[in-house]
Amino acid sequence: MRLFRLLRILSVSVRFGLEEFVLGHERVRVLRPLINAALFWRRLGRPRAERLRLALETLGPIFVKFGQVLSTRRDLLPADIADELAKLQDQVPPFPSGTVIAILERVYGKPVGAVFSRFEPEAVASASVAQVHLAKLPDGTEVAVKVLRPG
Repeated sequence: MRLFRLLRILSVSVRFGLEEFVLGHERVRVLRPLINAALFWRRLGRPRAERLRLALETLGPIFVKFGQVLSTRRDLLPADIADELAKLQDQVPPFPSGTVIAILERVYGKPVGAVFSRFEPEAVASASVAQVHLAKLPDGTEVAVKVLRPG
């Protein structure tokens, strides 16, 4: 499991052109051939700070939280990176409605239409850990449904 997690982090780092942040670590050097193979998927058309933010968003909620904490440490980070990571405080994009539906159907063990008489696929709020959707129960009660972000 730890190796899979490390490979995922390396893969995302390389895809966003951030491998220089991890290649200096001695334990990672043995994976250099794998990293070189993954260079094909790089996305370098954006500034370094934006690539870092996008990589953290791709890696999931724990990494987004880490980015949020880092954004407050302007004494440790260059201004461009701190400014970009600050976007993780209140500008985390929602995850797709298809993913939301799949999560809810797995949790409830039945189709969303059997649980709610109405379910809004567009999130009304999105944060690092979860997002909120409006829905109506079969008895007519209006509810807000909080769905944890996958990952």
